[in-house]
Amino acid sequence: MNLNDKLETFDPNGMGDMNGNIYGLPFDSNEANLVILPVPWEVTVSYQAGTALAPEAIREASYQVDLFDPLVKDAWKLGIAMQEINQDIKEKSHVLRQKAEKYINELSLGFNSEENAELNATRNEINLEGLKLNEWVKTASLELLNQNKIVALLGGDHSTPLGLMHALAEKHPAFGILHIDAHADLREAYEGFEFSHASIMFNAIKIPQITHLVQVGIRDYCEDEFSLIKSDKRISTFFDRDIRHQQFEGTNWVSICDKIIDTLPEKVYLSFDVDGLDPKLCPNTGTPVPGGLELEQSLYLVEKLVISGRTIIGFDLNEVAPGEDEWDANVGARLLYRLANMCLVSNK
Repeated sequence: MNLNDKLETFDPNGMGDMNGNIYGLPFDSNEANLVILPVPWEVTVSYQAGTALAPEAIREASYQVDLFDPLVKDAWKLGIAMQEINQDIKEKSHVLRQKAEKYINELSLGFNSEENAELNATRNEINLEGLKLNEWVKTASLELLNQNKIVALLGGDHSTPLGLMHALAEKHPAFGILHIDAHADLREAYEGFEFSHASIMFNAIKIPQITHLVQVGIRDYCEDEFSLIKSDKRISTFFDRDIRHQQFEGTNWVSICDKIIDTLPEKVYLSFDVDGLDPKLCPNTGTPVPGGLELEQSLYLVEKLVISGRTIIGFDLNEVAPGEDEWDANVGARLLYRLANMCLVSNK
C-alpha cells in the first residue's frame, strides 16, 4: 500500500494500531519527515538504571496517545516514524552497565582507578565502547540527515546524543543548544568516564559549530560546573532557583521565556532530559531532583521558540526510566509527540 492509500484509510480518531509505527502512525522511516532514532544505552548512570528500557516502553505507551494536537492542525500527517531498536546495543549496554556498577561502587569505597589494574581496565573499556557508540549514532544520524530527514534521538541516558550533535555539526555551520535538565552536565569525564551522562554538555561545547549553550531548570551542579558557567561566555544558565525567585517577585513565565529565547541563535538543537521536569512526572528517572518544570511549562517554552521563527534542527529526549507502573513512559510518549510536532512545524 502506498503512502497516499495509507493516509486515506488511516483513522486518527481510532484505537492506536499496534501493527503501525510509533503512535500507530502509518509511516515507515522512508516515508516519514522526522525519524526517531532509539538508543537503549545507559552504561554510566550513577544512581539508578532503567533508561535503556525507555525506547521500547515509550513505543508501547505511544499507542494510548491521542493524535489530536490543538496547536498543530492535522499533526498526525506531519510524518513521524521510529526506527527499530538495535538489540546489540541494548545487550552491550546491559553487560557494560554491570561492569560500571562494580567500578562505581569500588570508587565510592575509596579505591583509585589509576592504582587498580582491574578498575583501570574497566574504565578504559567503557570509554572505548562509549566512543564506538558515538560513532554509531553519528553514522546512523548522517544517513538519515542525508535523506533530508529530521532526526530525534530517544535514549537511554543523556550521554547518547553526542553523535547526533556531531552529525548536525557537519550539516550546519553554527547552531545553539537549548538544554532542559536538572543537571548542568558540564563535568569533565565524570567518575573517569569520558562519555558520562554527566559530561554530555562538557563534550558538546567542544564542537566548534555549537556557538551557544542555553540551560533551563538547572538545580543540581558542582562548584567546577558553576565556575565553567560563569567563565564561558557561550553558556547561559537559567537556574531553577533563579526562575522561581523571579516568579515569586512577580515576573511571569512569558517574560522569562522571552529572555531564554533571546539568547539563542536562529538554529537550535533541543536536548531534553526528563529530569528537568518536576519529579512527580518522572519519579523513576536516573537522578531525580526536587523542583523543576511542569510539562506544559516546558512545552510552552518550546512553543514560544517555534513562534519566534527559530528552527529546531533536531532534538533528543533522554533519561526516561519506565518503572514498574510505566508512568514515566506514559509521560515520555506524550512529551515526545508534542516535541516532534513542534520540531516539524519549525521546519515548515
